[in-house]
Amino acid sequence: MFDFSPAPAPVKKAAKPRKPAKPPEHPKYNVMIAAAVKSLNERSGSSRHTILKYILANYKVINGPTINAHLKRALRARFKSPKKAKSTKKLSKSPTKLPKSKKVAKAPAIKKAGKPKTPKKAAAKKIAKK
Repeated sequence: MFDFSPAPAPVKKAAKPRKPAKPPEHPKYNVMIAAAVKSLNERSGSSRHTILKYILANYKVINGPTINAHLKRALRARFKSPKKAKSTKKLSKSPTKLPKSKKVAKAPAIKKAGKPKTPKKAAAKKIAKK
C-alpha cells in the first residue's frame, strides 16, 4: 500500500572548469576619472556626464548599464571623507569628573524703560476713570 523506500539521491553535475577572467583593456576607473578631470580642466569642476563622455571617447570601455554604476561608485569613493584614526590611548570605563567651577554671580537685569505716555493718552485714561 505505502512505499517507504528512501528517495533516490540527486545526481550532481560535474562542475565546469572556469575560464580565467579576461583583464579589461582600460585602466581603473579612478585613474580614468583623474585623467578626465585633468584634461578637461574646467574652472568649476567637471560633471559626471562630461567625465563619462571623455572616458567613452578615449578608452576602450563598453557603453552599457554597468559603466554608470562603476563610474558612480568610483566618484563616490573619491569624495568620501577619510575615517578618523582611533586614538591609541585607552579610555577608562569610569566617567571622569570635571573640576567644579566657581559660581559667578549674575549681574542684575536692567529693566528697559518703556515709552513715556503721551499726554493725550494719559488725559483720555483719567477721563475714562471718572
